[in-house]
Amino acid sequence: MLEQLLHIDGQILLWIQEYLRFPALTSVMKDITNLGNAGILWILITIVLLLDKKTRNVGYMSALALIGSLIVDNILLKNLVARTRPYEVIDGLKLLIEKQSDYSFPSGHTGSSFASAIVLWKELPRKYGVMALIVAVLIAYSRLYVGVHYPSDVLAGVVIGTVLALVSVWLVKKIQGQKKLVK
Repeated sequence: MLEQLLHIDGQILLWIQEYLRFPALTSVMKDITNLGNAGILWILITIVLLLDKKTRNVGYMSALALIGSLIVDNILLKNLVARTRPYEVIDGLKLLIEKQSDYSFPSGHTGSSFASAIVLWKELPRKYGVMALIVAVLIAYSRLYVGVHYPSDVLAGVVIGTVLALVSVWLVKKIQGQKKLVK
């Protein structure tokens, strides 16, 4: 079963490379993937939220979700699973960015993006939450586009990030004793 998953993952990446990579789009996708480096975009948004008293609790939620993502995705699972990056094992897959220094599973870029974006989507006015989700989806897709993650890595990042976001929202609300923190 695992062998089939790896085969399907590889075939999807080769299909993306063959049919969805375009020279004009490649530089944009590299820029989008770089937005997720070290979670910097989401950390900066979280800091801005923490600075304003009106959004501080949302900042706490995002910070908690991001810390959870760092621990679960990058410290625990990447090292436990130790999955080789797809560009190292899939014949014909062309890497579009520099080689990555850590393991593949799960996608840390995707995990942190969804950890923060789901918090923003749930707790901020819709227009901000929808923009955050769009950016998170683009970052997740960019990891496939540039060839550094398998689709199952990205899917795991989405699930883990979402769960951590929901737990963080629940926990901060529980601590604060509030239902909706920002109108």
